[in-house]
Amino acid sequence: MRTATIETTHDDAALVAAALAPDNTSEMETTVEDGRVVTCIERETTSGLQSTVDDYVVNVGVAERIVQTANHTSNHNT
Repeated sequence: MRTATIETTHDDAALVAAALAPDNTSEMETTVEDGRVVTCIERETTSGLQSTVDDYVVNVGVAERIVQTANHTSNHNT
């Protein structure tokens, strides 16, 4: 079994983790710890792990942009 743990820091880590949740597979577990999103990925093969990590990194970027846009929009509407 191959494993990877990815930790990223965000202003709203819980919201980023929630945005990532729909894309998580059964081989992934995401938690929020002290302002960080921590995701553990476990795959049978190195190539499978690499593919999942690559997809996850893209998804983190998208989730972060969505959260920033949502926060920016809500701050301008208050």
